[in-house]
Amino acid sequence: MAKGHRSQIKRERNAQKDNRPSAKLSYARVSVQKACFVLDAIRGKDVDTALGILTYNPRYASSIIKKLLESARANAEYVYSIDPEKYPNPDNLYVAECYANKGPTMKRIRPRAQGRAYRIEKRMSHITIVLDEK
Repeated sequence: MAKGHRSQIKRERNAQKDNRPSAKLSYARVSVQKACFVLDAIRGKDVDTALGILTYNPRYASSIIKKLLESARANAEYVYSIDPEKYPNPDNLYVAECYANKGPTMKRIRPRAQGRAYRIEKRMSHITIVLDEK
């Protein structure tokens, strides 16, 4: 095969792929700024503590992020059941990385006085949570 062949490039990229359990939510209807307030509260904490924080946090983003964290934990349990030597143990996991990236913005118009219109921007975000073993 040639050095730059597509299948060889894919194979090399998959070999370098991060094998930590993670979960990703795209197009979440919460702005990046509001999601980051909640993500900063759970970064570096173990999974059980982070779920406790998210359960009693009054922000809307915390309910979304709680579901995502539970999904990441379930992914860790599934992957660990397949190959226990290669993947981290789901009993002692912590939130290694969590971040929100900017998604598309829905633009809406709000009518105002004297024929004017104000622009309303409804922002979205892509949220990622990566777990790792202590």
